[in-house]
Amino acid sequence: MYSFRWLLGVLHLVVWGSTLQNIRAIPPRDPVQCNGTVCTLYNSYGAWGDRKDCHFKTVAYPTTEEELRLAVAYANKNKFKAKVVSKFSHTIPKLACPSSRSDDSLLISTAKYDSNIEIDSANFAVTADAGVALRELIDKVEEAGLSLVAAPYWEGVSVAGLISTGAHGSSWWGKGGAVHDHVIGLSLIVPASESEGYAKVIQIGAQDQLLNAAKVSLGVLGVISKVKFSLEPGFKRIITFNYTDDSLIESEFIEHGKKYEFGDITWYPSKHTAAYRYDSRVSMDASGDGINDFLGFQDNEILASESVRAAEKAFESAKNVNGKCTLAAITLGYKKLIANGLKNNGLIFTGYPVVGRQGKMQASGSCLYSPITRIDSSCAWDPRYKGLFFYESTAIFSVSKFGEFIRDVKRLRDLRPEKFCGVDLYNGFLIRYIKASKAYLGQSEDSIVVDFNYYRADDASTPRLNQDVIEEVEQIAFLKYGARPHWAKNRNLAFLNVQTKYPNYNKFLAAKKQLDPQNMFSSEWSDQILFGKEAVKSDGCALEGLCICSEDRHCSPSKGYFCKPGLVYTEARVCRYPPSSTLI
Repeated sequence: MYSFRWLLGVLHLVVWGSTLQNIRAIPPRDPVQCNGTVCTLYNSYGAWGDRKDCHFKTVAYPTTEEELRLAVAYANKNKFKAKVVSKFSHTIPKLACPSSRSDDSLLISTAKYDSNIEIDSANFAVTADAGVALRELIDKVEEAGLSLVAAPYWEGVSVAGLISTGAHGSSWWGKGGAVHDHVIGLSLIVPASESEGYAKVIQIGAQDQLLNAAKVSLGVLGVISKVKFSLEPGFKRIITFNYTDDSLIESEFIEHGKKYEFGDITWYPSKHTAAYRYDSRVSMDASGDGINDFLGFQDNEILASESVRAAEKAFESAKNVNGKCTLAAITLGYKKLIANGLKNNGLIFTGYPVVGRQGKMQASGSCLYSPITRIDSSCAWDPRYKGLFFYESTAIFSVSKFGEFIRDVKRLRDLRPEKFCGVDLYNGFLIRYIKASKAYLGQSEDSIVVDFNYYRADDASTPRLNQDVIEEVEQIAFLKYGARPHWAKNRNLAFLNVQTKYPNYNKFLAAKKQLDPQNMFSSEWSDQILFGKEAVKSDGCALEGLCICSEDRHCSPSKGYFCKPGLVYTEARVCRYPPSSTLI
């Protein structure tokens, strides 16, 4: 059995690997790989929800808007299915895969369409090519003395990709934390008639009703070529993390969102701990040049990532709950020690509060970049190595229902707190705020977002330790309380009946029919997500979240996992390993 001393050694590798000054970060691989016969699209994790590869015959790399239009025209003229991907491909659902038939599909990559960023300081606006990376956009805006108010925490996204799937930070203030609500215009390339050259560019302004469809579109309306964002005068932020008891989350979350413009809460259920992020705007005159280099997005020495994954697999195989809990406790302790990656004056954490420019505090992703050094490192989930491999579930709640969700999860936690150690080993439950949006596929009311990551097995047929608890939490969220799924994350079951959860859903479909009447930009996978379809149930389908079990065969009866009712939400159906007395 793995000893506590060995666990400390693993964490030492993580700490050592993430704090070295001479690290050669290996950039993520190109998501498009071609072998001369066929091309394959991967996401950044190396596996789609169904673990089936996405193949296609042709890929285009436009560098200008006209070349982008010509690529769409080529697809339309030849009656091809078409999809767009950025150089990041960070979406978990298979939205970017054009078709299951590789011979009639075109993939358009915006990796090389990223040259133009035009700042209009007088009108506090910026317009960028679709493929521009978020970090490049933020840096240009900050150089002009301005700030982009909203951004996702992860900066490895393109400007078109992040708005298309509803990416967000955290805020109920102003226009809110969703980036698409700061979009004031965009250019969209859509199919057209032969006389119009088979494709045309349409300009969609702030007052155009089509903007409500186009700014969160899942890529099914056309190809975004340019995005225009509103800006504000430059500002700084001041951040403090307060680690405290979790007893009052359900009664304090509303006031927390109202009090702090960029606040969030990270909840570690197994440790009965909540980390409240006190995060507010201050003037540029405030002293401090700090940065947010979030621990989970720093480069990890490859050996460290592989060692942590090996430890997880060993715990899973031995059903060693205590091993996961020990590793989770050490990880949480280290996060407290280094303020989860906040650095005073850009170097190390020396104490709270940490003050820094908006552009250095709003998003991070240092594992993406490649300084010249001597030790190999990468993003911890890089699929080229045997590092972290996990699911990410994200549920978006009506404010009125979120408190009861927390109470239900606490009831489930209190039965066996150690069953939540697998979630706390990653990042617990990250709780953020989104304001009501006019986007048809955005949030129609002020909302609370909960993200949680957890272990994914190397093989689809391998059950997970305590997976019944995570499945019950998912079903409490999406079924009992009607939470809405984040469009770029989640396992397939989260999207069941999603069309009933958006009041303007039919308006979006009307816009889709208007702009792409032949469904050139739709595929069986985007339809599965957009129309909330459940896959055909098969043996083991519940293990990967492709279905909710209704028979034992949907779990893994040969390995002792059977379809059972939930423990708190008894209408849930989860895959449970009954002999809990054997857990270490």
